[in-house]
Amino acid sequence: MSDLLTSVDKRTQLAGHNRLELLTFQLVDQQLYGINVFKVREVLQCPQLSPVPRGHPVVRGLATIRGNTLSILDLSLAIGGQSVVDTQNTFVIITEYNGSVQGFLVSEVDRIVNLDWKQVKLPPIGASYLTAITYVNDVMIEVIDIERVLSEVMGAKEGVSAPVLANARIKQSAEKNLILVVDDSVVARQQICHTIEEDMGLETVTQQNGQQALDMLQDWIIKKDPRLKRLAMVISDIEMPEMDGYTLTTRLRDLTQFRNMHIILHTSMSGVFNQSMVDRVGANKFLAKFDPDRLAMAIIEALQLANPD
Repeated sequence: MSDLLTSVDKRTQLAGHNRLELLTFQLVDQQLYGINVFKVREVLQCPQLSPVPRGHPVVRGLATIRGNTLSILDLSLAIGGQSVVDTQNTFVIITEYNGSVQGFLVSEVDRIVNLDWKQVKLPPIGASYLTAITYVNDVMIEVIDIERVLSEVMGAKEGVSAPVLANARIKQSAEKNLILVVDDSVVARQQICHTIEEDMGLETVTQQNGQQALDMLQDWIIKKDPRLKRLAMVISDIEMPEMDGYTLTTRLRDLTQFRNMHIILHTSMSGVFNQSMVDRVGANKFLAKFDPDRLAMAIIEALQLANPD
């Protein structure tokens, strides 16, 4: 298993070409699941776990790995499945999300598959812990909403702090006060929209992936939708089914109406973020999820450009 991820660095070349690679694995139910290789640091046999008294039931224990103490989460239990009974014959996938490192306990690790985001589709309605599904050799792979799992288990930062909030209110008469939020994670959309709407008093419109966002904006152009004039910026995730954030940015820059639109790429891929790729596709800013203060400050900066005095 140690050489499974030896070529991860080369995989950054996939960015900007609407492609991804998934590390596939099984949980207790034997269903095949996937996680973006960009998020994976290491895969190893489950080490000895130290219990966490009065800890969250999903946290099976703590493990010391390469000098660092990490929480090990039972991923099956986290998404509503059965808990792993015997950890001795299981694996741990070490991941980095939103600037934090943690391990996920899984039953078996399968392989890495290379896909076009067009092959990755939105999950069925009601599939609460999934962001996408895809098929490889007629076998379904379910992509788990890790951001939701971490939010439920570890919690998330809530609200914009008072010092930032003091400068966050934009005058209601501002011509451009609408923000498009594009993210395949329900939890991520809720977090972003709460900051924008509840804390900053602005309006949002949301889409689940780049293709939906592009289709909507092109429809606005055709219909001369009045919201087009009010649109101040686009805040987009990078990894999304059907069309990723890099490709969405490139496609928007090809349209005259969005050539100068402020675009923020807002992603949990903090550990492997490629600044040169963001610059190449024409985004204005990269922002790691999820810090409401940093998000609010980035929005304020963009709105000052969109609404000059």
